[in-house]
Order: sequence, then C-alpha cells, then structure tokens
Amino acid sequence: MKRTTQHDRTAPPTSVNPQRGVTAAACAVLRRHRGTLAGATVRVVGLSGLTGLLMTATIFALAWPVFTRMRNERIWYRHVEDPYLHDHTDLALVALCTLPLFLLLLGIGSAALQSVCSRAVTAGTQAPPEGGWSRAAVRDQLRPVLAVYTLRGLVVWPLPLLVVAVADSLTGSHLDTPQPLAPGSWPHTLVEASPVAAAFAAVLLRLALALAPAAAAGGLGPCAALRHSWSLTWTRAGGARVLALALPLAALTAGVLRLVVQLALPLRPLVRVLLEQATGNFFAAYYVGILVPVIVGILVTAALTLPLTCTAFAVLHDHLRSPHTSPRRAGDTADSTA
Repeated sequence: MKRTTQHDRTAPPTSVNPQRGVTAAACAVLRRHRGTLAGATVRVVGLSGLTGLLMTATIFALAWPVFTRMRNERIWYRHVEDPYLHDHTDLALVALCTLPLFLLLLGIGSAALQSVCSRAVTAGTQAPPEGGWSRAAVRDQLRPVLAVYTLRGLVVWPLPLLVVAVADSLTGSHLDTPQPLAPGSWPHTLVEASPVAAAFAAVLLRLALALAPAAAAGGLGPCAALRHSWSLTWTRAGGARVLALALPLAALTAGVLRLVVQLALPLRPLVRVLLEQATGNFFAAYYVGILVPVIVGILVTAALTLPLTCTAFAVLHDHLRSPHTSPRRAGDTADSTA
C-alpha cells in the first residue's frame, strides 16, 4: 500500500510547470518536423497570397466605374476651382460585401495549416514521412477544421457586430436624425458602453473555443469540437493555460504585423506612382498603395506566426485532454491494489 501511495504522489510530472511543458513540446515538434511544416507553410501562404491577389484585382476591376467617377469629379472640381473631398461610401460598401470572401480565404489557409500542425503533434518524435503526409489525409482533416472556423465565427462575432450597429443607431450622430436617447442620460451612457462589454464577452467566448480547431483535427465533428473546447477551457487549469498561451501569441502576432507593415511602407509611393502612370487614375493607385503594405504584412505574419500558433494550441489541447484519463487510471490502480 505504501508503494502504491508513493507511486501516486509522483505520477503527474506535467503539473509542475504546465506552460513550460507546452512551450517545450511545441518547440520540439517545430524542430522535428521543420521541413514538412515549412513546406506546408510556403505552399499555403503562397497559394493564399496568389488567390488573394487575383481576388483583389478582380474586385478593383469590377469597382473601376467608382474610381472613374471619383476621377471625373476631381477634374470637374478642379475646373471650377472648388475643393474636392471624395466620398468613401461606395468603396466601403464594396469592401464590406467582399470581406466574407477574404475571411473565407483566411479560414481555408488557417485550417490547412492547423491540419498539418495537428498531424505533426500527433506524430510527436516520430520521423516525418518523406514528401510529407498524404494530401488525402490532410484534406480529410481540412473539412471539419474549416467547418469549426466557420461555425466559431458565426457563434462569436454576430453579437458584438449587432450591438455596435444598435448602439450607433441610438447614440451616433446622424444628419437630420435626432438621437433617440438624450446625451448624458444613463440609458445613453449604458448603450454607448455596450459595444465594449459585447467585445469583451466575444473575446472570452473566442478564448473558450480556441482549442476547437485542434479538436476537429483530432477527429471530432464541428459541434463536438466546440463543446470539447468549451469543457476543456472552463476549468481551473484550462482557462489559465489557454489565456497564458493566447496572450503572448496575440502580442507576437500584433508586433510582427506592425513591424512588417512599417518596413513595407516604402512600397506605397512606388506602387502608387507606377499604377497611376499605367492607368491614369489617381484614386485607384492611391487605394492600391494603401493595401500593398497591409497585404505584405498579413502574408509575412501568417508565414511566421501561424505554424507556431497552430502547433502550440494543438500541443495544449493534447496536454489538457490527457489529464482527464490519467488521474482516473491512477485511482483505479490504487483501488484495485487496496
């Protein structure tokens, strides 16, 4: 009985420093499968960048009448010697209508990398196969992971967007429209602060579902993966470990994105001048010049941080899932020995 008690006391070594264990395991997976993960990252980011470039070019071609109208209005206002301030409303509507396409492209790329990284975590210290894993196996994992990304977005983000729209309609300043709520009153203050509360709730919900893609890559269906992530996260250890992993990764992603965008800013005037000379449209060249550093920043940031993020969350999911079985087995062993 004493031997069994001593064995139980030394059984769970991973609980001493769990965050260090997740970081070390993720780094080990990245080192062990660096060739496979690097090749998958280059393919996914390259194809996503090429597809996004073609989509952007198509959208600009379809929206070219808007740029032509803005150019003609600018010429007219210069002719009558009046200042011209172009209206962004039409372009904002175009961007809003095409945003789901880019979000879908981002989701497909993230799901593909999550599938490869989760397979690398499952392989562990085993040598990766030559030429990487089969495309059929990765494609079978891609469907449920992409479904999880879509379902998670539909669960998390509609509420804060709806709250922002309602708060703007009730407290925003609109021409020729009186505000329904008097400024300075407590209903006005509550409604004005509601988007912050809704965003905070959405962030908490997003963190609670952060492990769902890794769970889907492990074989669960979309709804089951969301429930599984929720059950793992809303525990005393799970929530703290998800938060401890998500905050540094979010800070790293934001820092890399800002740094790369700043380094790519010299491309803005170069692209603007070249495109204006080629098309003769200042406004099209102006907006393309704005987008170029952002696109470069997104692609480089995705290539540098997405493999690390997907691998880390897959490792954390594996670590959080295993303690649910190991203590039970230890208890069963102690009972049977007693």
